[in-house]
Amino acid sequence: MMRISVRNGIPFTSFFGSVPTIIRLYSSNHSNKSIDFENVKCLNDAITLFHQMVRRNPLPHVVSFSKLFKTTLNMKHYSDVISLFREMRILGIPIDGYILCSVINSYCLMHRADYGFSVLPIYLKSGIPCDVVTFNTLIRGIFAENKVKDAVELFKKLVREKICEPNEVMYGTVMNGLSKRGHTEKTLSLLRLMEQGNSKPDIYIYSIVIDALCKDRNLDIAINLLNEMKQKGIHPDTVTYSSLIDGLCKLGQWEKVKTFFSEMVSLNIYPNVCTFNIVIDGLCKEGKVKDAEEVMRHMTGKGVEPDIITYNAIMDGHCLRGQLGRARRVFDIMIDKCIEPDIISYNILINGYCKEKKVDDAMQLFCEISQRGSKPDIITYNTILQGLFEVGRIGNAESIYGKMPCTGIIPNLYTLCTLLDGYFKYGLVEEAMSLFHKLKIKGQDTDIVVYNVVINGLCKNGKLDEARATFKKLSFIGLLPNVRTYNAMINGFCLEGLFDEAKDILKKMEDNCFPNNFTYNVFAQGFLRCSKISEMATFMKEMTGRGFSFDATTAELLVKAISENPSVLDMIPELHAENKK
Repeated sequence: MMRISVRNGIPFTSFFGSVPTIIRLYSSNHSNKSIDFENVKCLNDAITLFHQMVRRNPLPHVVSFSKLFKTTLNMKHYSDVISLFREMRILGIPIDGYILCSVINSYCLMHRADYGFSVLPIYLKSGIPCDVVTFNTLIRGIFAENKVKDAVELFKKLVREKICEPNEVMYGTVMNGLSKRGHTEKTLSLLRLMEQGNSKPDIYIYSIVIDALCKDRNLDIAINLLNEMKQKGIHPDTVTYSSLIDGLCKLGQWEKVKTFFSEMVSLNIYPNVCTFNIVIDGLCKEGKVKDAEEVMRHMTGKGVEPDIITYNAIMDGHCLRGQLGRARRVFDIMIDKCIEPDIISYNILINGYCKEKKVDDAMQLFCEISQRGSKPDIITYNTILQGLFEVGRIGNAESIYGKMPCTGIIPNLYTLCTLLDGYFKYGLVEEAMSLFHKLKIKGQDTDIVVYNVVINGLCKNGKLDEARATFKKLSFIGLLPNVRTYNAMINGFCLEGLFDEAKDILKKMEDNCFPNNFTYNVFAQGFLRCSKISEMATFMKEMTGRGFSFDATTAELLVKAISENPSVLDMIPELHAENKK
């Protein structure tokens, strides 16, 4: 049987041109033999069945081919859907709108919506109308490629030129695409537009908008929209309330959370595991683990079983409070209940151990991951590397970093910054710079974040000339220094007592970005370390004038200076005035 070559899932030849002579007559008396779709378990089964179908005489009904396309699409063999379609065209087998839409969907799922548009002329040639489902598939595919402007433009074109009437599903696709990418105002505007048209918003549409508003922390507007929805006789569901409760939890408005829970129950809308998880996670992030555990007991009492997300949230809450023993017990309880830990579970515990500098426990858990059939991800590696550097186990960190490529995990920007920062922390400047230069030789992306780590590391290790040279290179390679870059250079000069150079950097900084509290505290600390109290007094006026205040390190140095020389208090009028109060 003839097959068309496919490269990366894209046919070499165009879909267009004359359809060749039909190899088999498509009789109106389609094959009556039953087609066994139940035994199609893999791609080979689907292709074998396709070849059996095209050999039948008469051919099976087009609906049978549509069903086979649906099966292949559901198995996520998108390029093969396109290849099978091409064979049907070569053989002259009739097609329908479902098959064409399956082909467009396959292209879109391969992130090639542009190829999906190339199928549209086939609709015209075959006399099959392009309906709202066709265009909705394309819009969803364009959003999947993050081409928001193109998706919105297509939608506007459909409405403006009356190509097709958008239905609730299409409105939902556009609004969901906009909301997920932070375009909350446009999502709300589209809701208002929809309210004026033939397709009226339902609970699904309102829930999309309410969720977007809640994620944008516009809770008042979200609650107003909920009330507006109720007045129109559209009843909220669990999803609607879950979005509102999530927004309220993030703002710590726990009394309102209780109110909405009560409202749900009064309307016979019962919270599901997702709703409870939102509350439990919110409480844990605020350190209210006991309250979170009480909510978990309440949910089990209501017949809602905790899932892995519930246990992960509780574990994270305990880790945030440094209660690693309790976190581990939750981990073990989860296993006892036959809930297999996922990589997030391991990452939470490993991070907890590393923060408490219990790196041996973290390493033991790290080794357990593979033994239990899971696989460490980039977050696992970054966490364990940072933990090892924190306690000075540089050799172990280098060993784990060296093994990463063998496991298929590619080090990311955070990994590289962790290594560079770790080397600089222990004065291993040569090792840090060697790694940095290797990155540049390999052509690996090194953005301003990496340069900030290098410049800061060089400054803290007294390598000001190298730091200055690296800083100057930024303009040549097209990178703009940010506030962290300038602060690193200012800190380096202040540590060496080179205040004129530090002030020059401050002037350059003010031309590009605003100094922050850290900038002024670095200067203050430098003046105090060098006992330049008069300069400190002058500088403090500017600092307080801009609304900045001393941090803990500056305050500590100032207290020390005053204890050694009480006259310092009289030299700084602002402090003297405060002392008199």
